[in-house]
Amino acid sequence: MRLFSPELLPSPFEVLVNLHYQWQSADLLFHIGETLRRVSIAFLLAMLVGSLLGLLMGHSRKLDLWLDGLLTIALNVPALVTIILCFIWFGLNEFSAILAVIINKTPNVAVTLREGARAIDKNLMAVAKAYRLPPSRTLFKVYLPQLYPYFFAAARSGLALVWKIVLVVELLGCSTGVGFQLATFFQFFDITSILAYTVAFAAIVYVIESIVLRPWEQRLSRWRK
Repeated sequence: MRLFSPELLPSPFEVLVNLHYQWQSADLLFHIGETLRRVSIAFLLAMLVGSLLGLLMGHSRKLDLWLDGLLTIALNVPALVTIILCFIWFGLNEFSAILAVIINKTPNVAVTLREGARAIDKNLMAVAKAYRLPPSRTLFKVYLPQLYPYFFAAARSGLALVWKIVLVVELLGCSTGVGFQLATFFQFFDITSILAYTVAFAAIVYVIESIVLRPWEQRLSRWRK
């Protein structure tokens, strides 16, 4: 006895056939391109703002005490609430979509990098100062290498989180992107197309992590071995 009918759970072959059709029609590439553009912009800005905020909080006890409560609130506000508020305040446009993703991701990055700043080995920094290393060499050879594991932890978890939030943003307030397409397929109960788009986008995100993030992490972490 089959648990699901083919209409509710199509076979892998049907999904692949649909994926090939979507690819040939160029709709898949267009909408994935739109989503990847939003993911890239939001991801880079969230990493930049979150990293700076986290490092400042990690090195300044006063700033940490002042912002810790706000950071805790930001971490616990549902992403859906932030998305809806941004669309209400700034309209259904590209700025609101990307801003909502940045607001949702930045606190996670800040928390991770704050812990990294707290874990900086002061003895190593003292040795660098004793040997009178130039500030630039101290920064790139002593300080930043200690932060790389925290940075990549934030980046890898952030990539997975950002693209999920972007899909919700597109579903609610955009006219392009994978999220918009999934909403359209949902209206027609087109489960095969939903799974085809899901497979395609998940594969692209996996390739990005495997080809870009993972090799970069291994290269910058060689000094630890």
